[in-house]
Amino acid sequence: MEYRRRLKRFPAPPGKNSLHLWHRAVNPARVMINFAVITLCKYIPSLKVKNWLYRRLGMKVGRDVSVGLAAMMDVFFPELINIGDNSVIGYNATILCHEFLVREYRTGEVVIGRDVMIGANSTILPGVSIGDGAVVGAGALVNRDVPPGVMVAGVPARVVDDGETTPEPHLKKSCSSPAGLYH
Repeated sequence: MEYRRRLKRFPAPPGKNSLHLWHRAVNPARVMINFAVITLCKYIPSLKVKNWLYRRLGMKVGRDVSVGLAAMMDVFFPELINIGDNSVIGYNATILCHEFLVREYRTGEVVIGRDVMIGANSTILPGVSIGDGAVVGAGALVNRDVPPGVMVAGVPARVVDDGETTPEPHLKKSCSSPAGLYH
């Protein structure tokens, strides 16, 4: 995994930490609207309505994206989030596009590819790209790019399955849907 994240850096003035001056980075009215909509989306069960609202905030949300309940999107810069078609963002996951530090703040686009699974309680930091078909394990902290088709887990997230290993022949994947769910 590539370590370097793609971030824009903005210095804080001497004697002030960057969060103290957040209102210079983003219009406070815009943040209040973003916060209200994103908080509402945390509890809306309808994926269609939720995705429509996210798009109104400027997020790029692909077709058939599923964002789980309590997932928290960046309230300062939601327009820097790009989620590919058919991806799943798990329960209580957090996607950040900003970092307020003492001497500077940073922003970075988060790009989540197609068919990606982000596990529950995961945190995605700004400037990270997650490749198509990747899996992020529950509770992971993604602080660097994730290549396509791999599984990452842990804090910080590390590759645990490169997607190229063949499962043991005696271990069969059996996944049946609940009766009648997909019929």
